[in-house]
Amino acid sequence: MIDSLKYLSRTTLAEGALAEQFTDLAPPLTARQAAIEAARCLYCYDAPCTRICPSEIDVASFIRNIHDQNINGAAHGILKQNILGGSCARVCPTEILCEDACVRNHDEEGQPVKIGLLQRHALDHASFAEHPFQRAPLTGKVVAIVGAGPAGLSCAHRLAMLGNDVVIFEAREKSGGLNEYGIAKYKLTGDFAQREVDFLLAIGGIEVRHGRTLGADLTLQELHAQYDAVFLGLGLNASRQLGLTGEDAPGLMAAVDYISALRQASDLTELPVPKRAIVIGAGNTAIDMAVQIKRLGAEDVTLVYRRGFDAMSATHHEQDIAKANFVRMRTWAAPAEVLLDAAGCVRGMRFEETRLDAGRLVGTGAFIEIAADAVFKAIGQSLDAGALADPMAQQLDRVGDKIHVDAQFRTALAGIYAGGDCVAPGQDLTVQAVQHGKLAAHAIHNDIQTKAGAAWPT
Repeated sequence: MIDSLKYLSRTTLAEGALAEQFTDLAPPLTARQAAIEAARCLYCYDAPCTRICPSEIDVASFIRNIHDQNINGAAHGILKQNILGGSCARVCPTEILCEDACVRNHDEEGQPVKIGLLQRHALDHASFAEHPFQRAPLTGKVVAIVGAGPAGLSCAHRLAMLGNDVVIFEAREKSGGLNEYGIAKYKLTGDFAQREVDFLLAIGGIEVRHGRTLGADLTLQELHAQYDAVFLGLGLNASRQLGLTGEDAPGLMAAVDYISALRQASDLTELPVPKRAIVIGAGNTAIDMAVQIKRLGAEDVTLVYRRGFDAMSATHHEQDIAKANFVRMRTWAAPAEVLLDAAGCVRGMRFEETRLDAGRLVGTGAFIEIAADAVFKAIGQSLDAGALADPMAQQLDRVGDKIHVDAQFRTALAGIYAGGDCVAPGQDLTVQAVQHGKLAAHAIHNDIQTKAGAAWPT
């Protein structure tokens, strides 16, 4: 998809200058800083930070371990609940979760304990002689997992720990899912995502088969027949459409496709970079796209959203990152027309100004035009319809474009489970996907041992 921009020039920044633009957004704590920060924690009984954590990490306990200089103990406590705790420490929106709940927000300090950075400190400095989790006696059961993203990897690790063998089918060349292909390069730097995957797989009992795609060379029906259970960690791989004429023109592409190319690029100077760019959207992906294209050398970047700032799904912290990187943010404007030049390439967008009328978004009839050499869509992802095209998959219940599951992540089909971004309900957070995979693994393990459970036929 990056071919859509091949007619654009490359960045004018040197490789060294570019590398400086994609170092850690939040530099790690030093040992001294971590000690001081850990000492600020009150180690609350029934700590609100723990209660709000989607993966149920005992926050007060791991911070106390840091304070007591027991780094391995802190890391073990985190990983026991969240095997991808290293990436979550970097990408989790702590500002609306654990740190927002921290009691330090409500006294004269007015600043929460830096929980995310402390979690990163513990995991970055742990030194285990061997994998911290050992496998239970083998059950003889083999579970298929589709998707090597956070949900699938978490599910695989917990199933392996419980004594099951696991085969993961992954369409892409690398495991990691969103962590490898979809997170801003300045949030997960270098090869961290792959090192975390390698650590997870080191428990044993997990085989990953890359280049296997559900709906292409793999069907749900054959997986169901060959394995004791199937977990679908499909993610949301299809970019939503604007529904406008010219949407397929050169210069208009999905933000996630560009972010993926950026993360996999061995030489950032080879990436096509527009002088003027528009990003359409209001979530973290939109912010990631806008900030990264600006850091690559785009002179003018405008993020456009059809509603107001308060309705944006990107947190205020993310919005501040965009502002700090000189991204122009234009609200109350909905895409109306793709503007093309004589060669049929994007030259800008026309937007209709919007407003709320009795709580309903309506157009005002007034239009604005923004010039751009490229437009990036970040208006959400949906489930790839082709993945669930076989007759058995068609029997899965849906809620909108997501798979419906019960509290144990069972689908309507016996022996088929699902979790992560592809299921409803959900917040599309990495940390929540990890929790889905972990909880689903326990349900799968129990069900395949007992052949009992609400979704299993009598």
